Amino acid sequence: MPRFYLPSHQWLLSEPQLNTFDTHHAAHVLRCEVGDSIVIFNGTGAEAMATIIGFKKKGGLQAILSIGTPKKTLPASCHITLAQAVPKGKNMDVIIQKAVELGASRIIPLLTERTILRCDNQEDALQKQERWQQIAIEACKQSGQNWLPQVEKPSPILEFFKMLGLPDQLLIIASLESERDSLKGILKNSTSPKTVTIMVGPEGDFTPKEYEAAKNIGFQSVDLGPLILRAETAAFYCLSVLSHELNHQ
Repeated sequence: MPRFYLPSHQWLLSEPQLNTFDTHHAAHVLRCEVGDSIVIFNGTGAEAMATIIGFKKKGGLQAILSIGTPKKTLPASCHITLAQAVPKGKNMDVIIQKAVELGASRIIPLLTERTILRCDNQEDALQKQERWQQIAIEACKQSGQNWLPQVEKPSPILEFFKMLGLPDQLLIIASLESERDSLKGILKNSTSPKTVTIMVGPEGDFTPKEYEAAKNIGFQSVDLGPLILRAETAAFYCLSVLSHELNHQ
């Protein structure tokens, strides 16, 4: 059954309605009509059956809904943040899609010394954030995920370090350095963390200066095995292991 994202504040309106983009998709791609049922979710754990009770034009076509009784999906027991150095091309799009499927709660695109992408100004950063957040929404629709991860603005790595406000969270960084521990070993020595942040570097890896800065605020270097993984593969590997070990027990 088709799934659509409807922010929580819309559920409380007398006439909740899909936005113009989703209405176009429902009416012209999926051929939904008045009386058809869809599933809506609010991104904070709730989903419900809804019936299309009409269409109206007001700044674009919009579908009017009648919403049924919502049901709640419990949040993950561990909040996982992926801090991902933005890779070249459109690989970040794929990383965000898969991060949603693998249970990330928050995604922070990092701008490192070896990151090719640059944001020229605040408006450019906001546009990238909005596009990546929409990719996360679409991934939630497709996967059945009712918890929408927050995708932050692209952040220089030093600004990212300032965003870390929880001293008791588990901080790990995917590392190619010689001194590193296994992910299994790090998790074994951690007592059921409620918050985990995993940093994954760009194609050229983090610089020694960036590694040092990360370690100085408590990041532990983790070994992802004998092979050198692509940036997106490293992200999928880390999220898969963390989700399995911390949220599927």
